[in-house]
Amino acid sequence: MYSSLARVLFAGGFAMVAAIASGSPLPPSPRAGPPPEAPIVIAHRGASADRPEHTLASYERAIEKGADFIEPDLVSTKDHHLVARHENEISGTTDVAAHPEFAARKATKTIDGEVMTGWFTEDFTLAELQTLRARERLPQLRPANAKFDGQFAIPTFDEIIALAKAASARTGRTIGIYPETKHPSYFRAAGLPLEPLLLAALARAGWTRATSPVFIQSFEAGNLRALHAQTGVRLIQLIGDGTSADGVSYDAMVTPAGLKAIAAYASGIGPAKDRIIPRDATGHLAAPTRLVADAHAAGLQVHPWTFRPENYFLPAEFRKGADPQARGDAAGEIRVFLEAGIDGAFSDLPAATVEAMAPPK
Repeated sequence: MYSSLARVLFAGGFAMVAAIASGSPLPPSPRAGPPPEAPIVIAHRGASADRPEHTLASYERAIEKGADFIEPDLVSTKDHHLVARHENEISGTTDVAAHPEFAARKATKTIDGEVMTGWFTEDFTLAELQTLRARERLPQLRPANAKFDGQFAIPTFDEIIALAKAASARTGRTIGIYPETKHPSYFRAAGLPLEPLLLAALARAGWTRATSPVFIQSFEAGNLRALHAQTGVRLIQLIGDGTSADGVSYDAMVTPAGLKAIAAYASGIGPAKDRIIPRDATGHLAAPTRLVADAHAAGLQVHPWTFRPENYFLPAEFRKGADPQARGDAAGEIRVFLEAGIDGAFSDLPAATVEAMAPPK
């Protein structure tokens, strides 16, 4: 594992490394505003390339491999507890379909405009969810993870906080958490708002200030604006495609005016990585956009998502062989984004981010 100083030292040699890795020079996005801190390693759903996502085993693996922050997606149970699942629909990430006692719970719902059929966390008590076991969400691409199916329970948010605190004490490093409120408008309309439970858990942990090892993220803007008035912890506006569930255009968010508006309530943005460096028609990385420079000019950090190690997800120049399951040069891709000025990276393989931040040899 590399020290914070080593991570800072990457800047001197990255331009050459990135150009070599990509096969052609990529002009870096100029920084603006005050110098950033060392980039952070964000374990996306834990080390989800190595273990089934959103399990304590996945978070533990991420910490072992050098993650600074572990990321739980938070949804609510019927009796209003926060648990970590990628979606409130859980047929793809648990063995719920194999439980005959829950067969009648299968339902079709519209979540943020998308029709989904399956089983939903808000129809189960916490005790019922704890009888289920996690499954790999992408078994076709991650068959090694599928070998862990049935071994791990669904963790609560309190358990994840406890894990981070215990790991901090054990390792001497500060392990932070980076929770996402999933479908906050939907859960609020269902009478199960996520934010009060989230803030109460953070308060119990003593994490209420901007210096706390916490970022709260959301694809919606409304709940982040509300949270800004309720907590001092750092907030991150996630940016995808189209329009947020509360009606805000993501394209408008990434304009200089939109970024200035975000800076009134958030500390940073979490954009889809293609908004920073798009791909060309051949699947190779193209030149960076102005997004990093414009965000820094607005005083915002930039934490793009999601870096994944399999060839299936990688830009063409970083793939190794033709097997979509095989792992390519994930660290190489991340280096190019670090050269473009990002302040952190959501990665399914935190070890690749740590490797990318090491000074060139």
